[in-house]
Amino acid sequence: MNQENTHIVYPRRVASLFCLMVSFISLLTSQEPRVLNSAEIKLALKRLTVLGSSLFVAAHPDDENTAFLATMTQGRLYRAAYLAMTRGEGGQNLIGPEQGDLMGVIRTQELLAARNIDGAEQYFTRAIDFGFSKTMEETVKFWGKEKTLSDVVWVIRSFRPDVIVNRFTPQQGGHGNHSASAAFATEAFEAAADPNRFPEQLRYVQPWKAKRIVWNVFRFQQSDNPTPPPNSVSLDLGGYNTLLGKSYTEISGESRSMHKSQGFGAGQNRGEFINYFQHVAGEPAQNDLFDGVNTEWSRVEGGKEVDDLLAEAQRSFHPEDPSKVIPVLLKAYDAMNRLSDPWADIKKSELESVIKSCAGIWIDAISAENSAVSGAELKLTTVVINRSHYPFVLERVSAQYGERDTVLNARLAYNVPNRSTFSVKLPAVLSYSQPYWLVQEGEAGSYVVTDEKLVGYPENVPSLSAKIVLSSSDGKLSVSMPVRFRSVDPVEGELYRPFVVVPPVAVNLPEAVHVFPELREKKVEVNLRSGTTNVRGSVRLKVPNGWLVKPETIPFEFKGKNEEQYVSFTVKPSNGAVSGGFLAEADVAGKKVTQGTRTIQYKHIPPQTVFPVAEGKLLRFDVKRRGQNIGYIMGAGDEIPVALRQVGYSVSLLSDEEIAEGDFSKYDAIVAGVRAYNTRPKLRTHQKRLMEYVEKGGTYVVQYVTLQRGESENIGPYPLTISRDRVTVEDSEVTLLNPKSPFLSLPHKVNDDDFKGWIQERGLYFASKWDAKYDSLLSMNDPGESPKRGSLLVSTYGKGIYVYTGLAFFRQLPAGVPGAYRLFVNLVSARNIARRDGVSK
Repeated sequence: MNQENTHIVYPRRVASLFCLMVSFISLLTSQEPRVLNSAEIKLALKRLTVLGSSLFVAAHPDDENTAFLATMTQGRLYRAAYLAMTRGEGGQNLIGPEQGDLMGVIRTQELLAARNIDGAEQYFTRAIDFGFSKTMEETVKFWGKEKTLSDVVWVIRSFRPDVIVNRFTPQQGGHGNHSASAAFATEAFEAAADPNRFPEQLRYVQPWKAKRIVWNVFRFQQSDNPTPPPNSVSLDLGGYNTLLGKSYTEISGESRSMHKSQGFGAGQNRGEFINYFQHVAGEPAQNDLFDGVNTEWSRVEGGKEVDDLLAEAQRSFHPEDPSKVIPVLLKAYDAMNRLSDPWADIKKSELESVIKSCAGIWIDAISAENSAVSGAELKLTTVVINRSHYPFVLERVSAQYGERDTVLNARLAYNVPNRSTFSVKLPAVLSYSQPYWLVQEGEAGSYVVTDEKLVGYPENVPSLSAKIVLSSSDGKLSVSMPVRFRSVDPVEGELYRPFVVVPPVAVNLPEAVHVFPELREKKVEVNLRSGTTNVRGSVRLKVPNGWLVKPETIPFEFKGKNEEQYVSFTVKPSNGAVSGGFLAEADVAGKKVTQGTRTIQYKHIPPQTVFPVAEGKLLRFDVKRRGQNIGYIMGAGDEIPVALRQVGYSVSLLSDEEIAEGDFSKYDAIVAGVRAYNTRPKLRTHQKRLMEYVEKGGTYVVQYVTLQRGESENIGPYPLTISRDRVTVEDSEVTLLNPKSPFLSLPHKVNDDDFKGWIQERGLYFASKWDAKYDSLLSMNDPGESPKRGSLLVSTYGKGIYVYTGLAFFRQLPAGVPGAYRLFVNLVSARNIARRDGVSK
């Protein structure tokens, strides 16, 4: 299908889908407005003449070879993309407390930030990252083979790569998700070309046969002077680009460092970086990855005129005045409009950016507010500045949902801003700006996306956009821009964020899990936040049978937008009440609202707004607290302090100053949060103080530590070695090695029921070796593996107790797993119960 000089006539509906896809990519809200400099323009002019594409396939955010992507886009000037099977929901979080779906939102944006640097595009399947998987078979079963294969086929048919590159192989992955990604890509390579596979897709796309699929051979398998693997070609990914003043490995380091939630800051390596690409299927390459692929305009019927015009533009380009090539570029733009081929749509989108940059055109579409509700009137301002002497005319400006176009026909004088202000009335029914894959409740292993055309996209189509038409005697240029909100921070400077559609009132739960050890009432708080002015209504809690709520409803009223109000309900279990879920629901003029608003905000990604359902858990189980005061050393971020407060503990978050100089004696226990030794350097500096606290009678509980830079060494009173051992099957059998140990019997007698209902995994980063003074309390393993006994170690030290645990309490407690609460309370109660008794020497 993509043989040299082969032309295809595309049905109108197929060409329209490609136009939609290309327009969507150009409107990504994660991309900040920018103008290319002259060196970048020169590179972009050359890229317009190159019609080749590659698709890199792996499992997670951060699995991609960013040096390969940078080489493809900035060196070879091909179109390149990374298809990640998942959004990384099951990964750890080094920068905050977000888990699950919210972790996926962060890692999606980190991938888009990386792609903004290396120049590639980003796609996904609907599969969910469920944590570490030890077999490909488990992964395929969990994701659903046909559904996931369909998604990969869809992306291949939509993106139409000439070459597909696997990061892993079905046999070599080290992770079930990794191996599965390669298996899916390899099968999809053939299936995408078969019209009998997933024929429902052919309403929008055509079958596509890539030239070949290869494996990007692991570098760690190569010596300093490696022998080329059989049936492979090589490519130096460390080349230097004189126009950019960077090597592709330097760009790669910048790109990879966007995976900040994973602690993947990378060096910007320089020098030769040979990679090998081993044949998997298709036509074998002899000398180059793109052997036999026509990457010129001759692959497009009628493309010669465009090719000639672009060649003329390259010859006449003057970096001191790029605007001189605009007349010929507009002719090329007009010629592309007359072609019916997906490549014409792709290159037209690239050409729009080049033309704007040649004129130094700056376009902004700014909302007066960063959010609005459906049916609201919104004030928009567009700003267009021509920073060249090319005689562009601003012909018209229009906005989505606007009543009419603003016809200006105003000449854009050099460097003089042209501002247009108008009002837009949003439709009375308009969906919230929820990430599209989170709109519907997902299935066990994948998201539910009702609009099949959205599958694969990295993020939402912007909620609101504006269209600007520029014209001259040489032709017209139509540009779409997402509407954004602009602000200036006194420290960070100019900031943009996406405009979002929100509910009239957001219903948030400050605490989603409430523990009731006794038949006593507790306060359940609801936070309400207005999304518009003059909102009134009432809110109530919907609880399971056997639970009592007072009052039945609570009225609220807001005069202004973004006002907040906290209301409290009294909830009490009756005799026989059992644990169950509850829902907070607001009524606004007869409309039920059950969603809250949460903004995820980190400096390296744009702010992301999500709308979680205001649902939580009411837990009725026996939990006996011992002691009162706990000091908590927060690490990467977790919700365990909230859970401990639910049980009745007084929890103090310890600052670096308190770690260095504070009075530890007032605490019944001190707990180090997940990855605290990886993220709090002061903790290692003052390790001696913590050991002295234990020696004098304190209890110190250390949660899992990763193996970075020796940070897992010397974290206990006696030697222990942290490993990558983990148990990924959350319902794997757990054996109590010493059931009479006070840690497993006081104040709660731990039994098999306490390990029911766990989520995602049992634990990770278990100890693999330890001094005889530690007592191992639990044994567990994944199917087919030997028992792992390093998940929970305890020891006396002086008068106190030290605990290391890799058990995933950071997942279980926020999820409301009763047994995890009971076991954790046992650990922090050691000072008041166990002392030295029952702990092995």
